[in-house]
Amino acid sequence: MSLKENLHNLKEKYKGTKMAPAFNAIHTFLYLPNEVTHGGTHIKAADDLKRTMNTVIMALIPCLLFGMFNAGYQHYAAIDGSLRDNILANFFTLDNLWIGIIKVLPLVVISYGVGLLVEFIFAVIKGHEVEEGYLVTGMLVPLIVPVDTPLWMLAVAVVFGVIIGKEVFGGTGMNILNPALTIRAFLFFAYPTWMSGDKVWVYDAVNRTGTADAISGETILGSYAQNQEVIYSNWDKFFGFIPGSVGETSTFLILLGAAFLIFTKIGSWRIIVSTFVGAAVMGLIFNGIVNADIITESSKFYGLMSTNWWEHLMIGGLAFGAVYMATDPVTGSQTNKGKWIYGFLIGFISIMIRVFNPAYPEGVFLAILLMNVFAPTIDHYVVQGNVKKRLKRAKVKTA
Repeated sequence: MSLKENLHNLKEKYKGTKMAPAFNAIHTFLYLPNEVTHGGTHIKAADDLKRTMNTVIMALIPCLLFGMFNAGYQHYAAIDGSLRDNILANFFTLDNLWIGIIKVLPLVVISYGVGLLVEFIFAVIKGHEVEEGYLVTGMLVPLIVPVDTPLWMLAVAVVFGVIIGKEVFGGTGMNILNPALTIRAFLFFAYPTWMSGDKVWVYDAVNRTGTADAISGETILGSYAQNQEVIYSNWDKFFGFIPGSVGETSTFLILLGAAFLIFTKIGSWRIIVSTFVGAAVMGLIFNGIVNADIITESSKFYGLMSTNWWEHLMIGGLAFGAVYMATDPVTGSQTNKGKWIYGFLIGFISIMIRVFNPAYPEGVFLAILLMNVFAPTIDHYVVQGNVKKRLKRAKVKTA
């Protein structure tokens, strides 16, 4: 008897029971869903929610693989700085990959395992089908956290994020906050010392206590915020040979993922472009303030204010957030004009938070969560504006 037949028999056996959603979820993951549309006229297409989520995961895989190599590379480069003299020869090595396997893959396993367990429990309790929405969230979470994040800490955050960020609103399609960013926000506010500083971005196999002999891996944002010299070239920043969250360092691969999502019509190019434009505008404003000598080099804001506007687009999590987080179709704006406003404000506020919060110079996830809350309001006023324009045209025609 084939696997499909066995699963079908199990589904029939538990049909109508509380465990039915669990078996239906396994069957749907491996095969096509049983649900079809009934009556009326419908738009027919080959895609479904599972295929849409799998498309996003495909766009994330290059960032995951690169992040695994980068985890090992940053570890060994922190020990021996001469490895940075020939990055290409020292980056794609088995030693680096092994570090990535033992540090990054457990993050992925915990993210999916704990998250899907919570999804299954809620499906059984509430009697609905297990939703595919967590397929993308489960991949995003390990890519937006430091490589040395404790697994128990991640598990606690995932439980919080899935329940508070999604299930309390009714599940996939009903949530107002991005679940992955809700998880990231929980980690930041609950365990801030593990999410920032110079000891969390590089895997340290010996010492993780922050003592003098611990491996240090300050991010570029941290260096700029403290007015320190940055040892990385612009090419390092663009291609991602720098410390940072697992999947956020390579702007090059993120842009390739953006092209893929736009080509498949999964991601909104309006939100992506407007987010970069908003960040560039805020960066230019700060550059103008520095050039006008309004602040001095002694100011704690000088380092990030004086950073070139185009550098802001390559460092930190801005690019990753613009492509994979801000474009979430559930929590983002739905109208075309609203998408331009929504994305612009995300980029604009991200750089503002980045500059004025030197203790934690990364504001992308906070900006996106803030705009998640205001997205319905933006769409409301866009729609009302269109209604008023049409009413005016109607009055002119009838006059």
